[in-house]
Amino acid sequence: MHELTREQARRIAVRAQLLARPRPTDLLEVVEHLTLLQLDPTKVVAPSAHLVLWSRIGSGYEREDLEDALSAGELVEIGGMATPLSQVPLHRAVMAGWPGAGDRPWHADVAGWVEDNDECRREILEALRQEGPSIAPELPNAIVRPWKSSGWTNDKSVLKLLDIMAARGEVVVVGREGQHRLWDLAERVLPDDPVPPIEEATAELRRLRLRSLGIDRGKQAGDAGEPARIEGVRGTWRVDPSYVGAGACTRTVLLSPLDRLVLDRARMAALFDFDYQLEQYKPVDQRRFGYWALPVLHGHDLVGKVDCTAEPAEGVLRVDAVHEDPLGGPDGPPWSDDVRAAVHAEIDALATWLGVEALLMPGVRT
Repeated sequence: MHELTREQARRIAVRAQLLARPRPTDLLEVVEHLTLLQLDPTKVVAPSAHLVLWSRIGSGYEREDLEDALSAGELVEIGGMATPLSQVPLHRAVMAGWPGAGDRPWHADVAGWVEDNDECRREILEALRQEGPSIAPELPNAIVRPWKSSGWTNDKSVLKLLDIMAARGEVVVVGREGQHRLWDLAERVLPDDPVPPIEEATAELRRLRLRSLGIDRGKQAGDAGEPARIEGVRGTWRVDPSYVGAGACTRTVLLSPLDRLVLDRARMAALFDFDYQLEQYKPVDQRRFGYWALPVLHGHDLVGKVDCTAEPAEGVLRVDAVHEDPLGGPDGPPWSDDVRAAVHAEIDALATWLGVEALLMPGVRT
C-alpha cells in the first residue's frame, strides 16, 4: 500500500496528464498517452480538443494537425472521442460485448428498443452501404418505437439508434457537415485487427486509463496499478507505480473545462480541493465563474479560473474575469505577484496561439 500526501498525489496526477515539463511535441504520442480526446464542438475560446493539445504541446500545435490526423485515419472517432488507432481493437472487443455484462435494467431496456427498431437499423446499414458516408437526416427513418428520455435525445430516435449502432461497432463518425455528424460503416474505417477477449481488453483499457491519470479511485481503476491511500482523502485509490516519487511540476497552464485533469469533478475536488463547475448551462445570474471559464493549473495546484471569450472578428481574447483561489486549497495563501504574472503570461500565450490579442476588461487585476 502506497501512503501518499495530497501534494504527492497531485504531482502524480499532473505529470501523468503530460502537464509538467518537458512538454511533449508529437500530437499522436499525446493522444496515445491520454488514450482519448473529447471532440466537443463548443468553441467559446477554441474547441476543447484543441485546447487540450495546446495546453500540452504549446504554440507548436496547429489546429489543422488534429483534423489531418483524423482524416488520415491515424486517429479514429469513437463515442465522440478521438482514439489512437493502436487502441481500436480494445474498443472493438467492448463493442462486441454490447450492451455489457450485468443485470442492470437499462441493459435489457435498450436492447429491447434496438430489437423493436431492427428494421430501421438494417435500412440504415444498407443505405450507408449503397450511398456511402451520410448525415442522420439523409438516412432512413423507419422507427416504429420512438426513443423517450428526459434528456436531449428525447424523440431523436435515429440519432439515438446511430449512437447505439456505434457502440455496437456497426457504424462510426467519419467527419462533420456543419453541426451534423457524418456516418459510415465501421467495416470501412476500423482496422480489421484481431480482437482480444473482452476481459483482456477491459483490463488493458483500465491499465491505459490509469497510466494517463496517474492515480484514480479504486472503483474506476479496478485492478490496474497498485493500492494507495492519500493523507486526508477518503477511500482507497489505485496508483500507477511508475509515477510514485514524481518530481515538482513548474508549469502554469490554462485548461479546457473538459480536460481530463478536471473532468471528473469528484476526483478533482478530492485531490485538489478545488471549487469548479462548468456553468455553460446555468442561468447567467447563477454563474460564479463564467460560461466557459478555464481552470488554472500552477505547478501541481489548481489555483483559479479565467473567464474569457475568443472574438476573432474583433481580433481579441476578451478576459472578463480572473478568479484567484488560495494557493493549494481554501486555507492557502493568496496569489503572489509572480503567480499573477505567470497566469497573465499564459493568457497572452493563448491569445497569440489564437491569432488575437488579450483584452482585459475593467476590474481584471494585473
